[in-house]
Amino acid sequence: RMSRHAKKLRDHDINPCLVETDATTKCMDDNNYKKDMCTDYFLKYKNCRKFWHGIMMQRKRSGVKPEMPSAEERKKILETMG
Repeated sequence: RMSRHAKKLRDHDINPCLVETDATTKCMDDNNYKKDMCTDYFLKYKNCRKFWHGIMMQRKRSGVKPEMPSAEERKKILETMG
């Protein structure tokens, strides 16, 4: 069974970088855990986290709840950015 923390990380509404997380894990699995083979995946994950963290901090300062937009809201945010 998954812990509550692990379940949260698998929740699309909580973790905006689930796709990047899974892609990085798969790359590591496929390449016998050689990090240098997965640099692009790590970078995409890092950029994703940085981007959504910025959005979250902006919402926090503005008093918007929840601080992390839902999966549906995030989709709209990304669409408006092109």
